Amino acid sequence: MDATLIAAPSSTKNKDKTRDPEMHSSQKGNQWYFGMKAHIGVDTDSGLVHTVRCTSGNEHDITQAHRLLHGQEKAVWADAGYQGVQKRAGADPAVTWNVAMRPGKRKALKAAGDAMSQMLDRCEKAKASVRAKVEHPFRVIKRQFGFVKVRYKGLAKNAAQIATLFALSNVWMVRHRLMTAQA
Repeated sequence: MDATLIAAPSSTKNKDKTRDPEMHSSQKGNQWYFGMKAHIGVDTDSGLVHTVRCTSGNEHDITQAHRLLHGQEKAVWADAGYQGVQKRAGADPAVTWNVAMRPGKRKALKAAGDAMSQMLDRCEKAKASVRAKVEHPFRVIKRQFGFVKVRYKGLAKNAAQIATLFALSNVWMVRHRLMTAQA
């Protein structure tokens, strides 16, 4: 599971002289963004999106974590934004949460250089290789389909468009298998 920020026009040079009230600002690193977030749950075997949720830009990733599960998971892989999710109310104790280490702690591991730190760093690399599958649908909708900025005002219309785009990204990612099955 992961989330991405999708920009909205921050300009107030419109008829109402206001920004979209359902979009909000969010900080990522030292950069501020105005818009919404698309949260997705992806199957680790196929890399296909099974759940999509859209929220305003200031909504934290961890608040949507349990809504991104379909109920059959045995293990969940997530980035550092989901730390502490297994302690939240509604967490399924049967699910194994593999959440990434914070970047600052990981940098300290590399600086330490001892055997234990190297082993923990290899574990983090293994987690990252599984988590990388969730980035592919984001790449498809942003680069292949060119969806980097919302088109409509309001979350409902944009959420419908994003759900459609992720469904199409699933088709895009299995297009080679579909073509060989057709032949």
